[in-house]
Parts: sequence; C-alpha cells; structure tokens
Amino acid sequence: MAVPCPAAFSMNDPAIRAFLYPLLTEGIYVDELPTGTTRADVVHITPDFMHGYEIKGDADTLQRVKNQLRCYAEVYDFVTFVVTEKHLAKLLPLLPQWVGVLVASDSGLRPHRPAAYNATVERAPLASLLLLDEVKQYLLALGWRGVSQLRRAEVLQLLRSTHTISLSGLAQYARERLISRMPQRLLDRAERKLERQRLAPLRRKRRLKQAATRKKRRGTAVKK
Repeated sequence: MAVPCPAAFSMNDPAIRAFLYPLLTEGIYVDELPTGTTRADVVHITPDFMHGYEIKGDADTLQRVKNQLRCYAEVYDFVTFVVTEKHLAKLLPLLPQWVGVLVASDSGLRPHRPAAYNATVERAPLASLLLLDEVKQYLLALGWRGVSQLRRAEVLQLLRSTHTISLSGLAQYARERLISRMPQRLLDRAERKLERQRLAPLRRKRRLKQAATRKKRRGTAVKK
C-alpha cells in the first residue's frame, strides 16, 4: 500500500526514506549499517528477521548494485531495492528473483515484487555485523575454547571453516545484539548532534575570521 505524500518533491534519498520508515512497524530500523564493503541504507531488524533496503533516487546510479547485492545477500534474510521508475527497467536484470523491488514516486511506494527468503546467508559475513567481543562471547557460550585471544580475521576464518555452528543460532544472536544496541546508538547520535550545534557558532566565527584575513591579504597585495 502506498503511503500518501504530503507535498510534491523530487525523488531523492530523504524523500524515499520518509515513505519507507512508516512501513517498518515492528522491531527497529538502522540507517547506514556497515555491511561488508558497503553500507545498507536501511536495515529493518526484528526478533525474527533482518531486511536490508537499498535506495536509488533519481540522482543515483546503478554502478554499485553488484557489490551491494553481494554484501546484502551474505547477511540479510530479505533484501529489497527501493527505486524510482527511472531505474526500474535497468535494475531488474541485475537482481535475482528473490530480491524485492519497491518503486518510489511522489505518491508513495508501489510494490513491484515482494522479497522472498534469502538462502545465501553466511556465518562469517553475518558475524561481521557484530563487535569482535560479541562474537567471541557467543563462541565461548557454545563451548569453544581458545577464542579469547584470536584476532578478528582468525575468528571469521573459524566461522568460514566450520559447519558445526548453527547459522540460525548465530543469526538470532546477531539480531538480539543489534536490537539491544539501538538505545545507545540513538543516545550517541543525539550527543553528536548537540556537539555539532555547540561547535557551529565557533566554526562560523573561524570561517569569518579566515575570510577577513584573506581579504586583508588581498588588499595588502594590491597596494604593493
């Protein structure tokens, strides 16, 4: 169901997010979650699944779709691309059938096809969403010895090479940890916003001083 648009505007990233957020009614959603070698625009996390969303507004290109899809397919239970009509025809051949597609316009989001369950999630990329200590705690709880001193690369290699660690159990643990981390994430975001507001007058004053200095130097150079 399309979410009605309060006013006409261009189909850019913020406008599309404004339509998408109200649809994510359960759990939490995280903006710009580092995922492999990219960042997922929005990740909807509930106790039962993680759904990654990639947004392509009118001004965006499809150059990174291949890498984005590879990274998302390794960790998210569902993946959906949210695109404008401009990109639809060129995007569809790039996506497997299990990837969902929403089409954004000034009237809202129109479902083109729903996302199906992704069966290509892997342990190591999934664990990479977590802090190293969190992954070690999970392995220790399973009875794995000697992991406390391992580096991240060694822990990830362990997860790649063993099939005795339950993928579903690791996925559930990852969802729980990411959800529990959200209050602190929001607090940190609020603190960063306050710090930017505090520093804004100082930065403006510094820029004005620098501009005045440059103007004075140009005036001196002209007199010479």
